[in-house]
Amino acid sequence: MAIKIFNTLTKQKEELIPIEPGKIRMYLCGPTVYDFFHIGNARPFIIYDIFRRYLSYRGFEVKFVMNITDIDDKIIKKSADEQVDAATVAQKYSDAFFEDIKKLGIQPADKYPRATENIPEIIALIEKLVDKGLAYVVDGDVFFSVSDFQNYGKLSGKNIDQLKSGARIEVDSRKKNPLDFALWKTVKEGEPYWDSPWGRGRPGWHIECSVMSMKCLGETFDIHAGGADLIFPHHENEIAQSEGATGKQFVRYWLHNGFLNIEGEKMSKSLGNFFTTREILTQYPAEVLRIFFLMKHYRSPVNFSEELVQQAQNALERIITTISNIDVALDQSQRELSGEAALTESIDALRDGFIAEMDDDFNTAGAMSKIFDLVKEANLILTKTQYSDADYLALQKIKETIVEFDSFLGILSYKQHQQTTITEEALIEILLNVRSELRRRKIFDLSDEIREKLIALGVEIHDRPDKPIWRKK
Repeated sequence: MAIKIFNTLTKQKEELIPIEPGKIRMYLCGPTVYDFFHIGNARPFIIYDIFRRYLSYRGFEVKFVMNITDIDDKIIKKSADEQVDAATVAQKYSDAFFEDIKKLGIQPADKYPRATENIPEIIALIEKLVDKGLAYVVDGDVFFSVSDFQNYGKLSGKNIDQLKSGARIEVDSRKKNPLDFALWKTVKEGEPYWDSPWGRGRPGWHIECSVMSMKCLGETFDIHAGGADLIFPHHENEIAQSEGATGKQFVRYWLHNGFLNIEGEKMSKSLGNFFTTREILTQYPAEVLRIFFLMKHYRSPVNFSEELVQQAQNALERIITTISNIDVALDQSQRELSGEAALTESIDALRDGFIAEMDDDFNTAGAMSKIFDLVKEANLILTKTQYSDADYLALQKIKETIVEFDSFLGILSYKQHQQTTITEEALIEILLNVRSELRRRKIFDLSDEIREKLIALGVEIHDRPDKPIWRKK
């Protein structure tokens, strides 16, 4: 089955056909390293990690690049606030970024290009735009002329007149058009700078991504991803300056995830609802955040609240508990399994349904519903007092299917956080062994007391001739 993705550029779902068969070149706008990244930033980092891993699972060779913006107005302001140089600020928060994405279970990108390491290439691209008449120099600043680029606004779907009236753009009388944006900024006192043909200065934000993405992935590549807030002006400007310089299509498919709100409101420090990912990770394991985002389609807005995150944690614990109970049942089988699993067609249909949902514009919400249907099938078997070989095989197949999908979902490692559950299982096994010995010695009053107390704690016990089995309610 073909993979279809919603392309922001064409405003429709399209079959994913890579430029080079079997290979995908993908770029994600990374962090501007001036602070710890917030929970809204975590959404694209997590979901595009899952999409990248899913494409690998589906057989593509994926080259994944995420940039680091390590020179920017915000970094310079932070350096002034902290009274350290900009490079120190960038290094501090770059290190924090890598620490936090590792905690989130995000696989490292193939490359992390940094803006400051690509200044010669940035200058060269700006020179090309100036030579082509698409950029102009004023007092050491270089601006891109949007009026001279055909189809400016094709990504955001607005024309230039609409953008003029609707965009928040810093007023600068030196510009030919208020929409023109900076490619190079002349140095101000106390700021870091590099030498250029136009004097000392530093690059604008938009040109950095064009240079880094094309240097790593080529002048035309397959997928460019990021948050919906980047469509205009950042991604719009990337297209203009990249295609203006090369005369080629810059990106085939543009993916954008929806916004994140906190308790129904836009996240804002002034509202007191601004949370860094680092803060959230002190309250919830990373796998809970991953499943929280998985349970909503990536293009939809998502509301972040304690109640909804708790629901995600409960859902995740249901999956983990089912896997644990399957393990217990399989451990207790103590025999070679052969033959065909019960519910074979049902399990295969759910597996195929999961893949079909993911192939349909990475519909993780629909895909997760198939996971919960598999969990439901498993729990129906686990309620039985006796299992057939076909039941054991079905449980084994359900577990294998969920584990297979976890290669890109990255949620089952949550079990490692449940040390108390592991200890609890061991204690339950010990108590059941003691109870079995009491029953063998016909000390029924004490064995019955152990059973009643375990039931009161939510442990169902089914006595069998060989040994009892149990499960959590």
